[in-house]
Amino acid sequence: MRIELEPLAARVALHPFLAGMNRTHLRLLTDCAMAAQFKPGQTILREGDFANRFYLIETGRVVLESDAAIDDPVLLETIGAGDLLGWSWIFPPYVWHFTARAIEPTTALFFYGTILREYCEKDHSLGYELFKRMSMVMTKRLQAARKQMLRLHVDAPTSEPDGASIGRQRAIAI
Repeated sequence: MRIELEPLAARVALHPFLAGMNRTHLRLLTDCAMAAQFKPGQTILREGDFANRFYLIETGRVVLESDAAIDDPVLLETIGAGDLLGWSWIFPPYVWHFTARAIEPTTALFFYGTILREYCEKDHSLGYELFKRMSMVMTKRLQAARKQMLRLHVDAPTSEPDGASIGRQRAIAI
């Protein structure tokens, strides 16, 4: 793949999530970065595990799922090139809230969150830049999860007194 031939610093600087960041911040991010590849079906993050990293997706697609369901995992969203994967590394208690799994060959930039947290403590402007960008993604993802939960709630069968099963018609506020 062409993207893998680019130097790491260029890949970091050119990723859409980091657009507009200053050179000093990009240098610090590059210091914490390495290239990563995932095969279809490979789990990247697992809900409940320790969160010590994040990824910027370059190519491919990844599904975000919640394992909190009783039966099968609930698909929350599919992300791809240009997207951020993982924000739990920046917030205590540093635990993943979703599971992420590649659904096609995927390349990404891997960032060591524990080192980056130290950089953010020393350079608050770096922390602020990352927080601004991540909070936009968090809001979008939480809204997507909310919509999916509402959809599942409306479509979930309920038992009527006579035993007939119908879809729920009420919505819940989350």
